[in-house]
Amino acid sequence: MTQRFITQLRVRHYEMDALGHVNNAVYQHYLEQAAIEHSESLGFTPDRYRALGGLFVMRRVAIEYLRPAVAGDTLEITTWLQEMRGVRTLRCYEIRRQGEPELIVSAEALWVWVDEATMRPKPIPEGIQEAFGQLIKR
Repeated sequence: MTQRFITQLRVRHYEMDALGHVNNAVYQHYLEQAAIEHSESLGFTPDRYRALGGLFVMRRVAIEYLRPAVAGDTLEITTWLQEMRGVRTLRCYEIRRQGEPELIVSAEALWVWVDEATMRPKPIPEGIQEAFGQLIKR
């Protein structure tokens, strides 16, 4: 089974839109933060990525907004890797209010490993593939 990483965050008032809900654009920040925390939990900090000469950048994201979240909500963000191959990683996400089963957001993002100096895609280093590859359902 694919291993999932879960993190929580509290919605802040300044993240609201005119309707009093989390602004749609803010959800992408939540997704990025969950991916960063997941990487760090496996020992892949920004310094370690720099030492490897590259970093992951989000190339494409698809977000399905199902229910609103509001200031003060504690959200649970679940993320997992669906696939890692070549220069790309497909990462999935689910966002819920903590302790509730209903999805607020479902998302999928394509992340690409790029050379830090040139910002051009290059193959994901073997060490990263080994660490993250163990998390992917085969």
